[in-house]
Amino acid sequence: MNDDAQDAGRRNDDSSGAIPRYRATIEPSWIDYNGHLRDAFYGLIVSYAIDDVMDHLGLDAAYRARTACTLYTLELHLHYLHEVKSTDELDVETSVLDADHKRIHAGCRFTCPRVDGAVATADVMLMHVHQGEKVTSAAFPDEVDRALQSLKLSPGAAAAWGPTSRKIEIKRR
Repeated sequence: MNDDAQDAGRRNDDSSGAIPRYRATIEPSWIDYNGHLRDAFYGLIVSYAIDDVMDHLGLDAAYRARTACTLYTLELHLHYLHEVKSTDELDVETSVLDADHKRIHAGCRFTCPRVDGAVATADVMLMHVHQGEKVTSAAFPDEVDRALQSLKLSPGAAAAWGPTSRKIEIKRR
């Protein structure tokens, strides 16, 4: 996480217990021939925002080294709502839309001061896995599960969170 692109982003730490916002400073190489943020970099920004969520939840580098557990992205949907220009600064607010004992459905809302409302949204399904000889899903530690449950949006707030296409959801059996 110490490469140049990660260093271009920074956290807005918050002592409230909420997930800190991720701030991305757009690099010149991220801009396409139209003067807009290239599609692929939305995914990169989501990835860095999720890294911050992992740190916030205690799934940080020390945890990963100690347990051989991490998060894998199972699915990602991006929704481009307004153009993002080279002069924009992006804030990414991440919300826990749903969670169970081994999965997180997170939503990322991209905003910039130039535009009222979201300029893009992403929803992503993450799975907690153990990286052994065979990668297998693994239950979250109790403290992470408690943190996720406390951060999870209410069903109404999750349903109203933002634009979606095919629904990403945790199917319960």
